[in-house]
Amino acid sequence: MSKKNKKSRNHRKNEITKGIFTVLEKEPSKSFNYKQIAAKIGITDAHDRNTLIQRLAQLKEKKRIREVSRGSYQVLEDVKTYHTGTVDVTGRGNAYIVVEGMDDDVFVPFNKLNKAFHKDVVEVYIYPRKKSKKLEGEIVRVLERHKSTFVGVVDMQKTFAFVRPSDFRMYTDIFITKENLNGAKDGEKVIVELLDWPDGVDSPYGKIAEVLGIPGEHNTEIHSILAEYGLPYEFPVEVQRFADGLDTTIKKEEIAKRRDMRDVLTFTIDPKDAKDFDDALSFTVLQNGNYEIGIHIADVSHYLEVDTILDDEAYDRATSVYLVDRVVPMLPEVLSNNACSLRPNEEKYTFSAIFELDTTAVIKNQWFGRTVINSNERFAYEEAQHIIESGTGHIPEHVSIRGKAYQIGEDVVEATLTMDKLAKIMRKKRMKQGAISFDKVEVRFNLNENNEPIGVYFKEAKDANKLIEEFMLLANRKVAEFIGKQKPKKTFVYRVHDDPDEDKLIALNGIISRFGHKLNFKDKKSISASLNQLLEDVKGQKEQNLVDTLAIRSMSKAVYTVDNIGHYGLAFDYYTHFTSPIRRYPDVMVHRLLQHYLDGGDTVKADTYEQKCKHSSDMEALAANAERDSIKYMQIKFMEDHKDQEFLGVISGVTEWGIYVEIIENKCEGMVRIRDIKGDYYIFDEKQYAIIGERTKKMYQLGDEVVVMVKSTDLIKRHLDFSLLGKKE
Repeated sequence: MSKKNKKSRNHRKNEITKGIFTVLEKEPSKSFNYKQIAAKIGITDAHDRNTLIQRLAQLKEKKRIREVSRGSYQVLEDVKTYHTGTVDVTGRGNAYIVVEGMDDDVFVPFNKLNKAFHKDVVEVYIYPRKKSKKLEGEIVRVLERHKSTFVGVVDMQKTFAFVRPSDFRMYTDIFITKENLNGAKDGEKVIVELLDWPDGVDSPYGKIAEVLGIPGEHNTEIHSILAEYGLPYEFPVEVQRFADGLDTTIKKEEIAKRRDMRDVLTFTIDPKDAKDFDDALSFTVLQNGNYEIGIHIADVSHYLEVDTILDDEAYDRATSVYLVDRVVPMLPEVLSNNACSLRPNEEKYTFSAIFELDTTAVIKNQWFGRTVINSNERFAYEEAQHIIESGTGHIPEHVSIRGKAYQIGEDVVEATLTMDKLAKIMRKKRMKQGAISFDKVEVRFNLNENNEPIGVYFKEAKDANKLIEEFMLLANRKVAEFIGKQKPKKTFVYRVHDDPDEDKLIALNGIISRFGHKLNFKDKKSISASLNQLLEDVKGQKEQNLVDTLAIRSMSKAVYTVDNIGHYGLAFDYYTHFTSPIRRYPDVMVHRLLQHYLDGGDTVKADTYEQKCKHSSDMEALAANAERDSIKYMQIKFMEDHKDQEFLGVISGVTEWGIYVEIIENKCEGMVRIRDIKGDYYIFDEKQYAIIGERTKKMYQLGDEVVVMVKSTDLIKRHLDFSLLGKKE
């Protein structure tokens, strides 16, 4: 049986178990036979009915339900002490079980984990609650493993080996027999697959699936980051072969089915090192003085057909992953960098949102559908920015991506300047409606030919970036509105962002008050306006990165779903992702659904798409974690060469075991451990976000400026430790 089938069967089994308890707990004084339970939870399938009968017998045997008469079952009085939840292992090896619908998490000590790992779905028994004590319990059994492969280092013994996992939450090493070593040598970093964990044995058994290389080497560590999150770094041979065999030629008969826009002025604006150009803008001045602006997106769904191994692979990946030194693409290069990349002077199939706007950026007309374009120019953001700032078409050599100075036509200059004006009007409108302007500083590295960091720089969004952003937001919003407002209601993929958690905003207010800032809680608009003012006020200040990070953390997480609740951060009632199908699978789903509805198709099954949305959101989160880890890795690598240097930093976090310090000039963050601070014994004060010396009462508080030096770096564990030299004089 394939892993997927096994997983889905286990999932169904868990659903049926939950269903049994839902029925029995609702009416604890009554008893029910299997037919009555099946009817109440909607089981009609013979296979599910057999599973239900089996589960009833098993639950009775385990004394979790009782059989009051032959074939008739009733809930036990204390049955509610058993719950299903997700494991959250702490750094100390204990865990909290997060149970949906329960206010408090259930604490489980290390010795009661019963072989459960971080993020596993488990059944937990909750002990009767003692007065004012936290909920405690023990794990009864693991229902579903979150993952079955781990990254670690081989510790070779005479006739066997152990793998020591890199993840600090993985509290046990894994035993490997000689025949399961797969050629791995002592000290190498590997991917190990979990096989079994027999009762009475200290460590689970595993086999080495892949040797990654020597710990600390660049490629080993980058591949380790991907492997830790279960992200692939190569395409399977059969997928690559399928992609290479696609017919990517432009056909006359296909052009005939599309709106032909090959003669309209069109260009792309992207980062200077981009290879996949998935969006282009076209510009026409209409006879009535209005502007027709087209947002043209690579028509990935033309090549990526449903129910092919290529589509399955793209869905599994769900997103491209952007690490510091490479992109792990969602689609093979034949599509991402060639057929679907809107390169200049090449005919390309696109999916377009075309708008007629007046001089005040009010939309007069809109059209959605498949097109064919031929881009006239390709610009880097820096070149477009130069046009906006200078108002001319002369691109000097130091800005040019062509290696020399050059001149562009007046029509392109006019298009760029006009669209910049319109974008600024649209942005101003958004802000007035309560959108939040997160222009967080992004850390980037200058790498040498060996991918070693030789410098740090910060990416900032200028007018050219914001021009593209506004028109992409316009397309995303209007596509979502177009489908979302239709009657009868149609299933669609939305990008939603819930209102922020007020408790987190209150906590944020407490921290920012230390820097002389405050939020206004009067109403929703006041919160948004004061958040924007805060983000504006901290620009260029020492606390900027800290405040930006804390403000983002106070927000809810944006996710994909078929249930539209609007987008708080953008202040849109309808929003989707339509503009990046080369690198995001939800955009592919949106293209398919939009075309389906344009063709007059009926609404599709919401459950199927909700499942796909959930998967896409989960994969997006994994990719973001991998990206963050790769930046952390590069920062540590960069700091290895600066061990004898003093740095000015800001205290960015305070915990009971130490303080986190972020260096102002390069945004690298490391830890000063409490035990390493000389001259006093320091106590953590949670209320003041500080550590305080017991004897001297000296305080180190969140936001304080301090001087640090690198104490130690660990590329393998991705740890950066600082020595504290004192407060800024």
